[in-house]
Amino acid sequence: MTISTHVTTFDGLPIVRFSREAELPADPSAVAWRVEAPDYDSAPEELAAELDALLSRVPADAVRALVVGQWGSAYETAAPVELLVSLAPRLTGLRALFLGEMTFEECEISWIRHREITGLLEAYPALEVLRVRGADGLALKPVRHEALRELAFESGGLPAALVRAVGDCDLPALTHLELWLGVDDYGGDATVADLAPVLAGERLPALRHLALCNAEIADEVAAAVATAPVVARLEVLDLSKGITTDAGVDALLAGQPLTHLHRLDLHHHYLSDEAAQRLVTRLPGVRVDVSDRQEPDEDDDEVYRYTAVGE
Repeated sequence: MTISTHVTTFDGLPIVRFSREAELPADPSAVAWRVEAPDYDSAPEELAAELDALLSRVPADAVRALVVGQWGSAYETAAPVELLVSLAPRLTGLRALFLGEMTFEECEISWIRHREITGLLEAYPALEVLRVRGADGLALKPVRHEALRELAFESGGLPAALVRAVGDCDLPALTHLELWLGVDDYGGDATVADLAPVLAGERLPALRHLALCNAEIADEVAAAVATAPVVARLEVLDLSKGITTDAGVDALLAGQPLTHLHRLDLHHHYLSDEAAQRLVTRLPGVRVDVSDRQEPDEDDDEVYRYTAVGE
């Protein structure tokens, strides 16, 4: 699967693509503003010009949510972190940021170039939502952020160093954490050992929604989750988009009780019908999503299973 369409809402707000010619909505704070360079290979200065045009027409404190699409040659030019940091004194109302919301036609997810993003969290202490698509070159230093309630990294392969850094952050308000772990071929070299601080949950006291998804190591993740301290306080556990097999279900059901969950998401999986039904039966009252069953590819003696999002 590739990402072929743009999202239409962000942080509960409808997304409006900024245009210099279009009429502004009556309440510019009631939308998420999408800003992007004109073309996939635009010069970096063109995105800067679009952001400047936005802030010249919309009161800066009314820009509550910002979706940054293509910034020009994203396959070789890193995300405009420094530009966004420089705009922090003007973007005083910013509470939600989506960096890299591109389709595969603009740039494949595993080709989207990034850099260290720690400066974004430091420059925007009131930021509540940060979502990043792509992970090539992505880096983060452990920080403490008082306001962040949702953090998500969408990738075809999330670096182990990034996973460890997230686990070492102090995020007292975070309720939603989403890590698309991906596959080793696209940089997803994290192991369950790298997830240990997240699964312990000591620095994430408010966490209620945990997604460890799109994982090549889905069965190992399921086994680790089965005994993870953080799970007891979760409402949503998302292990979707990965290559979960019956072994993963066996591990989940042999571990701690999961009946307190509101939802368990395993869509896009490689479960047998029996294992999927057993999971549903053993978790009455939990919304268990075992849709989108996949069939492995077989070539001679090799069996191949694929995550939902790779390249």
